[in-house]
Amino acid sequence: MSQSPLYFRDQISTVTADGKKRKWLYPRVIKGKLYRYRAIVSYFFLGLLFAAPFIRLNGEQLVLLNILERKFVFFGIIFWPQDFYLFVLALLTFMVFVVLFTVVFGRVFCGWACPQTIFLEMVFRKIENWIEGDFIKQKKLDESPLTLEKAAKKTLKHTLFLIISFLIANIFLSYLIGSTALLKIITEPVTSHLSGFISICIFTLVFYLVFAKMRELVCTVACPYGRLQGVLLDNQSIIVAYDYQRGEPRGKRMKIANTIGDCTDCKLCVQVCPTGIDIRNGTQMECVNCTACIDACNTVMEKIDRPLNLIGFKSEDEIAGQKPFQLNKRIYAYGAVLALLIVALGYLLISRTAVETTILRAGGTLYQLRDKDGTVSNLYNAELVNKTNHTIKFKIIPDNRQARLQYIQKEDSLAAGSSIRITFFVIMPQQSIRKYKSALGFSLLSGNKETDHFETTFIAPVND
Repeated sequence: MSQSPLYFRDQISTVTADGKKRKWLYPRVIKGKLYRYRAIVSYFFLGLLFAAPFIRLNGEQLVLLNILERKFVFFGIIFWPQDFYLFVLALLTFMVFVVLFTVVFGRVFCGWACPQTIFLEMVFRKIENWIEGDFIKQKKLDESPLTLEKAAKKTLKHTLFLIISFLIANIFLSYLIGSTALLKIITEPVTSHLSGFISICIFTLVFYLVFAKMRELVCTVACPYGRLQGVLLDNQSIIVAYDYQRGEPRGKRMKIANTIGDCTDCKLCVQVCPTGIDIRNGTQMECVNCTACIDACNTVMEKIDRPLNLIGFKSEDEIAGQKPFQLNKRIYAYGAVLALLIVALGYLLISRTAVETTILRAGGTLYQLRDKDGTVSNLYNAELVNKTNHTIKFKIIPDNRQARLQYIQKEDSLAAGSSIRITFFVIMPQQSIRKYKSALGFSLLSGNKETDHFETTFIAPVND
């Protein structure tokens, strides 16, 4: 049965035609210019990934996503559940940025910055190539019968894979519970941190299976971003693409000029692809824009003395009609939305106070007349939340100088990351009352510096 010219759109490249068996990929490594750039970017992100939990800023680790304690830290700034609206806005801003970036540049993030790709290509595959040899030797080794040499190589490779997965699991856990808690798990007896040890073991197994077994299936099957890409791209998106106008018809180059295109049909671009696709078939969901095919094709173009970038960063309009990249209405729209979100998020972050105060009138109360001294009082409950990593000493001062506070439950300090409730009367001379309901503000002072300002209403009968 012959295959349709578009068969590659009906099935992923890593399974057989009947879908019953996986085809293991042995991508060839060609260290061209883009590969070297990608290696530099990858090692930078690897260094940042491993260092971030141990870098301290404002007394906190650089990045922390402690879901259990509902504490999140980004670049030394602490966010608590009360800041959930900031988290939602930041997440929405990031999503719009991803959409805008994908509309313009395609799936470059996957090939250059995604931790899955960086660890697989720059760590695990390098170990595999070092132990088992290049792609040809790896395939022969897998197809050969079990020998002492094969057993030794496989044992060494998978042992190193497990060790690195264990290291990654520790780093991953440090982002969830903090590097200080992780060091306790490592240095103290296992029985004291059994749940932490079990978590590390589970994460180790997960990372081992991802990098030793699943590999490109994470990108082509599990990750939703690849499917999102197909919705976002248009003919002006700059992606890794094959210039079919220049490359077709394919064939070995002859001395007679202008008989065929520049593509020699060497299939080197297919051999280096980490997801096993043929980029010459056009834009495909599996493409992660790793640029390996660009390096591979450029080596061939250099040998046959043809212009580089037969495969390169190009848009469909550029290939089909030689149209240069232009900003379209969709990009302007996404850009405007992103700019508004960034401004809103920036304003909320700048105006965010160290202490958040919520004040409410005590339930079921209006006002209390005090005939002995001619005053009137209102009863309030206030909740204070400390968003910093240190204890705050505070006092509450009413804006109205004629008002004074009488505490039923008084506190003057607020521990780091904690909240307290205080109850107090606001007492004012009745003769100063001009309206039944008037605004009343308070300043929360810490070290003679205003940390927060909050307002409520004061209810009292008007003095006739």
